[in-house]
Amino acid sequence: MSSTPSKEGSLSQASPDINNIVDNPTETVSAEKLPENQPPPVVDGASPSSASSFEILDMESVPAPYQEVQPHWFYCRRADDNTSWFPFSREDSDKLERTCNTAGVEKRVVAVDGERYDVHVKERKRYAVYWQQAPTEVRRCTWFYKGDKDTKFMPYPEDFSNRLEEAYMIAVTLDEWKRKLDFPTGETVILHNPKLIMQYQPVGLQDEWMTSPSEQTRPRTVKRGIDNIFVEIPDGEPEKVDHLVFMVHGIGPACDLRFRSIIQCVNDFRSASLSLLASHYKHAQQDGQVGRVEFLPVNWHSALHGDATGVDEDIQRITLPSISRLRHFTNDTLLDLFFYNSPTYCQTIVDTVASEINKLHALFNQRHPDFSGAVSVVGHSLGSLILFDLLTNQKTGTEIREGQRPGEQNEVNCDTLEKALCRLGLQQYVDMLQAETLDLESLALCSDHDLKDLGIPLGPRKKILTYVRRMCQVKGQAPVFPLQETSDHDESQSPKPLSQQQHFHRAQSVTGAVDYEYFDVGIGQVCIDYPQLAFQPQTFFAFGSPIGMFLTVRGLKRIDPNYAFPTCKSFYNIYHPYDPVAYRIEPMIVAEEDLEPMLIPHHKGRKRMHLELKDSLTRMSMDLKNNVLGSLRIAWQSFSRLPVTALPPVEEGETTTQNNLEETQGVCEEAETSMSAEQNQQPEIKVGMLNRGRRIDYVLQEKPIESFNEYLFAIQSHLCYWESEDTALLLLKEIYDNLGVPLEQPQI
Repeated sequence: MSSTPSKEGSLSQASPDINNIVDNPTETVSAEKLPENQPPPVVDGASPSSASSFEILDMESVPAPYQEVQPHWFYCRRADDNTSWFPFSREDSDKLERTCNTAGVEKRVVAVDGERYDVHVKERKRYAVYWQQAPTEVRRCTWFYKGDKDTKFMPYPEDFSNRLEEAYMIAVTLDEWKRKLDFPTGETVILHNPKLIMQYQPVGLQDEWMTSPSEQTRPRTVKRGIDNIFVEIPDGEPEKVDHLVFMVHGIGPACDLRFRSIIQCVNDFRSASLSLLASHYKHAQQDGQVGRVEFLPVNWHSALHGDATGVDEDIQRITLPSISRLRHFTNDTLLDLFFYNSPTYCQTIVDTVASEINKLHALFNQRHPDFSGAVSVVGHSLGSLILFDLLTNQKTGTEIREGQRPGEQNEVNCDTLEKALCRLGLQQYVDMLQAETLDLESLALCSDHDLKDLGIPLGPRKKILTYVRRMCQVKGQAPVFPLQETSDHDESQSPKPLSQQQHFHRAQSVTGAVDYEYFDVGIGQVCIDYPQLAFQPQTFFAFGSPIGMFLTVRGLKRIDPNYAFPTCKSFYNIYHPYDPVAYRIEPMIVAEEDLEPMLIPHHKGRKRMHLELKDSLTRMSMDLKNNVLGSLRIAWQSFSRLPVTALPPVEEGETTTQNNLEETQGVCEEAETSMSAEQNQQPEIKVGMLNRGRRIDYVLQEKPIESFNEYLFAIQSHLCYWESEDTALLLLKEIYDNLGVPLEQPQI
């Protein structure tokens, strides 16, 4: 709306005054005729005819009294030179209206949209709380218009709406319509009747929404109040937050094929979860057991690119000028993978992710002081690998120095070997190590075999090696993963306590003669200082994750089934079957088992039709085999139901035949029993402790159109998780199962 709604300055100056409405319904009155502050003319019905007719009027013909319009608050969203207005929920709109009508409050701020935004009522601005975003305009809307080619009604500016409301009030009070209101800019509004009000554009007025003079003369429909227009008002979000989830994006600034940011994608994921809560936890929500799950985006891309590090400018200087668009895409997205394998920028990425999560967590607790729920994390693509490395290097409460606050680095502050051994309670070995002229620096180069040769028992050896490893980590020489030593002279046969076991197994190096006994770093692994999170996550969800591939190329052969994250209880690896970036985790834990991934149920409680058809064709071949045994059973039953008198006498030679039939019946019944038992008894497979013994790999059901050409939908499959209701329902089920709230079957 350029001529009227979008050009608010000119429009407000051209707004008509109520004095422009005169008694003569056919008279055209200019908005410039009367002074602005002149009181409206008194409309009198002094003519005899009008007075006499008024006396004989039926009471039913008296016009309804004027009722003030009910306002509703909207906010603006601009994208690609396109302006759209969206309504607040009724609860948020009512809060804004009450605050607006409160006198004596200069700085009035209202939290809206689940307290993710703050509205400064006096400024009419809406500010984001948890992420960087330009403020958007807010309006108290009462009058709307829609052009001939518009799809929905747009709100007028507040001052213009007030002038229209004044004119409408006088028209209703006097019951006189067909008023023509002229503006200095050339626009004209005609109040034909209460249900027909039109705005006309002058032919000479340029309007960016209109392309030809013929279109410029087409009127716009004007409506009063939100009840008279078709607009979908969103449902308000429950105030109670049951669970908090942080979502970390992957490579590049965009998260889907529409090149939307992580903020927009998380907004869609949140909306899908709210809809699923209303359908799959309806009764629990009505009973007050279920509130909502809050999803917050974690953006680390902006901290790596732009002016933050200067790396973009350095890369641009060495970028070739050819195929510029493709090279720009590569520099903006794919280079994030190389940055994560660089010690310099990997440290920046990990620090940014951890600090952003901790900052959002503290801000959320500040705005929700009554929140007592758990916290989970979600990572997409490279973001899942970042979280995996971060969670692997978290420290438990016993490992954190006493008095240290969560989120701070664990420091080892021992100057001498003697102090270190005294701290560990191993002062009896001070003389032995000093006799070998060992200090802390040289002790860091010793292996378990070296300490064994000195006569140090297994328990003290493990304490010393763990302490030195932690000390090196603070200095930037730390191992990223606790990797199991694979040398032939290690006591791999002796039983070890679970707390002392190393759970990642490294394959032999094929790139050179490297003695991994002296190094706790796998191939391609970066040595950095991993920050600590301010909380212990309940569950880690990985979307389209390359974790399995990265662990393999780092030289990790398998993951010990007893290994679990130090501070995170559960882990889900969720992927689309055609996702080219996704890899499985379970084969690295149970290599001896050929496990199919768990199929994620459809959110409507059924399989997709084409998958059901595929399963039906598979069952057909099994049914053909089963029918052979079934036919024998039916035949024997038909024989056994024959009357005894109709059977010929059994001779000695026929006894064997009868016995054979009885044996056949027994075989058939035994086969059927074993088959049904095999179908009904599907033993649960325990897959390590990363997910508390439960399954880890979960695969989405592809859509029918995707099954026609899996290569065509490969890239889309990697970006489908943000809009996947099946994925959102899996997260909700895991979250509310831990709260003891079961999933309800929706009524489809």
